[in-house]
Amino acid sequence: MTAAPPPIVPSRPSRPSVPAFRGRIGSDASSGYYAVSRRYRLHLSPSCPHCLRIAITHSLLGLGETLPVALLPAVPDSLDGGYRALRPLYEASSHRHHGPATAPVLSDDWTGRIVSTDTPGILRDLARHFGDDASSRPVLHPAGAEEDIESVGRLCEYGVNEAAQQAGRADADAATRQAALSSLLRSLDSLERRLVHHDFVLGDEMTSADVELWVTLVQLDVVHRLHLDAAAVRHIAGHPCLWAYARRLAAHPAFAAHLDLEAIARLHHAHCQGLEAAGAAVHIVDWSVPVMEGPATEPAKPRPDGFMEPQYALHLRPSGCA
Repeated sequence: MTAAPPPIVPSRPSRPSVPAFRGRIGSDASSGYYAVSRRYRLHLSPSCPHCLRIAITHSLLGLGETLPVALLPAVPDSLDGGYRALRPLYEASSHRHHGPATAPVLSDDWTGRIVSTDTPGILRDLARHFGDDASSRPVLHPAGAEEDIESVGRLCEYGVNEAAQQAGRADADAATRQAALSSLLRSLDSLERRLVHHDFVLGDEMTSADVELWVTLVQLDVVHRLHLDAAAVRHIAGHPCLWAYARRLAAHPAFAAHLDLEAIARLHHAHCQGLEAAGAAVHIVDWSVPVMEGPATEPAKPRPDGFMEPQYALHLRPSGCA
């Protein structure tokens, strides 16, 4: 009997279902791992959406001097799908570690071992234990907002990422793809409504939910769009407030500095098993060219929150967004 061919699916970053290490940074020395300047190191790849979320958060909190970052290649360089540079850390932390040495990693330079590979835990610890000592830094996890932040995260993961993945499956029947696309569009509709009257997804202040959503929108346009038909992409693009928001954040230095489109494309093409569809030709956002107001000959003036002064600011909402 002839073996069935493997499913043809769009690529997604290879990640273990459960993080191998889930250590946390505590508030004092009694916790073992506690916040000390330059004790820890982040190991990040520019092509990985999980790493991108951490890199943006790291920059928003101004942790360049406090927490060094080691950059990894866009495409894993080990045959098992991991990184050779991370293998010594994994071996030191787990004898004869089974599985690939994947990123992201938060390591402890004092012990030479891994603290965590769990993205949500790393993000919370950056914001709570490293980024709370300066009034100029954004409060990415404000008190009372944790449930809302987690709700946006679930919507991004399942309502957008997973739905877009299923909508682009070449081996799925038309009804399955249409159901997934409908779920995706409902999720985008929900996010659009949030941004009609507010600058950020949870209101008028940036939170970690905005980092999550922005990275999700990058993946939707740069990766998932390539496997959708043109009509589907036009429906996705028909959310003016959502994509104006994406372009506005793309002009913020903490976001723009870490968006490496070439790296994302290299990883996608290295692992993609899907078929390119007509939607690949329908562009939603030119991530390298922010939409600006005012004459381009005047110098840009930075604001305290990291955006530009009004003459260079991105439109908060296009026509049609109240």
